[in-house]
Amino acid sequence: MLRPQDSATRERRRVEGLWLFRLDPERAGREAGWWRRRLAEAREVPVPASYNDVFADAAARDHVGDAWYQTTVRVPRGWAGQRVVLRFDSATHRAVVWVDDVEVAQHEGGYTPFEADITAQAPPGGEIRVTAVVNNELTWQSVPPGVVQDTPAGRQQIYFHDFFNYAGLHRPVWLYSTPPAHITDVTVVTGLTDTEGAVDYQVDVTGGDGLTVRAVLSDGEGTEVAQATGTHGVLTVADVHPWRPGEGYLYDLRVELVDGVEVVDTYSLPVGVRTVEVRGTQFLINGEPFYFTGFGRHEDLPVRGKGHDDAFMVHDFALMEWTGANSFRTSHYPYAEEVLDHADRHGIVVIDETAAVGQNTSISGGIVGGGSYPTFSPETINDASREVHAQAIRELVARDKNHPSVVLWCVANEPESTTQASVEYFEPLFTLARKLDPTRPVGYVNMLLAGPDRDLLIPLTDVVMLNRYWGWYLNTGDLAGAEANWQAELEAWAAHGKPIIVTEYGADTVAGLHTLPAQPWSEEYQVEYLEMNHRVFDRVDAVVGEHVWNFADFATKPGIMRVDGNKKGVFTRDRRPKAAAFALRHRWHSAP
Repeated sequence: MLRPQDSATRERRRVEGLWLFRLDPERAGREAGWWRRRLAEAREVPVPASYNDVFADAAARDHVGDAWYQTTVRVPRGWAGQRVVLRFDSATHRAVVWVDDVEVAQHEGGYTPFEADITAQAPPGGEIRVTAVVNNELTWQSVPPGVVQDTPAGRQQIYFHDFFNYAGLHRPVWLYSTPPAHITDVTVVTGLTDTEGAVDYQVDVTGGDGLTVRAVLSDGEGTEVAQATGTHGVLTVADVHPWRPGEGYLYDLRVELVDGVEVVDTYSLPVGVRTVEVRGTQFLINGEPFYFTGFGRHEDLPVRGKGHDDAFMVHDFALMEWTGANSFRTSHYPYAEEVLDHADRHGIVVIDETAAVGQNTSISGGIVGGGSYPTFSPETINDASREVHAQAIRELVARDKNHPSVVLWCVANEPESTTQASVEYFEPLFTLARKLDPTRPVGYVNMLLAGPDRDLLIPLTDVVMLNRYWGWYLNTGDLAGAEANWQAELEAWAAHGKPIIVTEYGADTVAGLHTLPAQPWSEEYQVEYLEMNHRVFDRVDAVVGEHVWNFADFATKPGIMRVDGNKKGVFTRDRRPKAAAFALRHRWHSAP
């Protein structure tokens, strides 16, 4: 699915600002047809943003069920004769959309885009009413999973992930136009041989009978370096300037649908020429060993929740650059496309992850508070769940396949991985990911209960990704014992002969709390904890990356283990540095 863009043949409008908004815990609006008229008893809510923290009441913050959005938008008069499309970049966790009285779209999954051709409902120059009902309920068949319980106080959502279940329209909504005959998709695969680059492209077209596809590749200064004709071809680039970590050099691929000399449709795609490979215990980018330094992160801000914000995006990247980070993981869901675009331009490496978090009921009671359920069974996570998961992988790869910053697909975070049921569930998903994109490695993130002698999913992976908290959840306060145990475990993992990325390690830290000697929750302990981990990493050659958990403090559901959220950030939630941020800056800027 191509992102909306302005070109010589296309136009786009952001449908943002204040929309009418109404909570519907009883699900009355679907039966009453609230989309057929102006939304009654509504208040205003900003789009994009989560709705949970915008209002000063618990009903909005803890809402379970439907939430209605509505706005009006005028279709540009100049779009006569054009195809008109309505696109939502995300709706968490599912949505139904109407234009005036007509249902135009349904979508499951809270972090990938969906769109509808609304040409028949969008007369040029006319005003249309756009209504969306967004539902935030999590079940065994959703990704991520959860359970809705009826309590005397009303319906309550139990979820198995350790971050707040923000909901709403978190990302931009677009109205855009294309010609009736148009380019529907572009796929690029790049290669490098010495000083020569190759861009293998595939173009999908709708309504293009009798028309020709032309592809033109230009360098960063706008000079044409290669061109070809046809829906598929290879563009060869002499003296190529590769995309590499720390240097986001991008070429511009302009794809044109032409009728003789007339350009019917045109679409431009930034292209970074680079290769990714796993060889033994090395992770290679452009044939050179790469070591990941950076963070697990969250799309999480005060008031906005998971609502995308360009100012904070630029600020967060600046803070990561300041620390010396060269990478991050989209924990635990696909991030806004603007984030990946920014990573492309700045040479930041990304591990791209689905929203499959919480698929492990063995830890739900102790960490996030839940019931006792088997993870995989006909009554819990089952074949229907796997198809929802598969669709999430399809949509993730379709959306992000052309980003040079994305070097690794992560199909799940900390799922159950020690049972035959987990193998039967995940094996088809790994196969699907590799079929959709054979050019990138595939992995999943292992959790601490599944050690190197118990994990059954590692044979399916190209890399080993570990979340470990020796010195925090294990050997709490005993860093000497943690160091010995951690090194022993890492050496056992290294015997698998695959590169190891430590995707999470961290300690909750209250900003401004100082102790001597260092004690858990203090800034001094967070620094000493990180230094212990780094000594272990440096002694195990198979370790090719370290992602601290977390970049910044973030919101979670209330609980006795979480005081005002998760405090493992090296920055506070409002992005003030703790002592650990300076310690990481020293390590990462000093590293060769």
